[in-house]
Amino acid sequence: MGASGSPRRSNTPHLSGGRSGAHVGAQGQTARGSQRARGGSNLRTVGVSELGSMPAQRRGGNPWIVRIFITLVVLVVLGAVGFAVAYNANIMPVTKLTVSGTSHLTNEELTELAQVPSKTTLFNVDSAGIEERLKSNPWVLNATVERIPPDTLNLKIEERSITAVVDVTVDENATVETWALSEDGVWLTQVPTKKQANQNAALKQLYDDSKAALKISDVPLGSKPEAGASCTDTNIKNALGIVAGMTTELAEQVKYVSAASAESTTLVLDNGVEVAFGDDTSIRDKERVCLELLKEHEGKISYINVRTPSNPIWRSLSQDKSSDESSDS
Repeated sequence: MGASGSPRRSNTPHLSGGRSGAHVGAQGQTARGSQRARGGSNLRTVGVSELGSMPAQRRGGNPWIVRIFITLVVLVVLGAVGFAVAYNANIMPVTKLTVSGTSHLTNEELTELAQVPSKTTLFNVDSAGIEERLKSNPWVLNATVERIPPDTLNLKIEERSITAVVDVTVDENATVETWALSEDGVWLTQVPTKKQANQNAALKQLYDDSKAALKISDVPLGSKPEAGASCTDTNIKNALGIVAGMTTELAEQVKYVSAASAESTTLVLDNGVEVAFGDDTSIRDKERVCLELLKEHEGKISYINVRTPSNPIWRSLSQDKSSDESSDS
């Protein structure tokens, strides 16, 4: 109190009350917390009635994807129904059968072998069955049935080729048959005589091809060739292995192979030189020695033995002549 007895006023600012101050502070903190929770974005509550007017992207779906999916399903169903109807109806019936890719089989032979049913259409044709029947012929390596609208089936054939013709002794009377052998070791057919080859174009082609192929002779009794079967004779397989394994020009000079046994296999070259080659081991070394001797004694050599390539033996034409003269005397 002052001297006059009146109460003094305080200079300290007067608050309206502790509870009101706390309420204001709490509201400020709540507002700031809400702003932080929203990350500064303006969010609002959306009612169910407003969803229909929202863009599809905001609803979480894409109508184009749904439409495309439904369209694809419809097309698949329609396609399946259409194929089923065409399969069972006589639509695009097969009235023509053509053949391509053959030289040793006639169209008549393949048509008979294919056995295409009379009511076949391009929709219900049994391609797998026809192809299997065609491949039952030893000449046919692969076969494909091609559909050619509106009414044609083409039998596309990949034939085996002749890699060798083999003179085989087939009985104890020393009867010899000449058979064609394919590159994959399948017996194809017996080679016709020149007279038989004039019967049709396929036989003539077979005869001509056999003349150009490697010839294997002197095969002993025991081998039993059968069309479509694989060759299992060791002497023949050894002869084929030798020629197939050659990597130099010597292979082109081989005229025929004598295959009495694997160990005594002999190559006869187109210049008449005999090469005792033996089995199908160390082929490159044997080739190299042969070529060296043929070059060194060109036109003067008649026989070469390379069964042991590190110790070759050769004989000259003059030695053969001397031997012949001494035997005549």
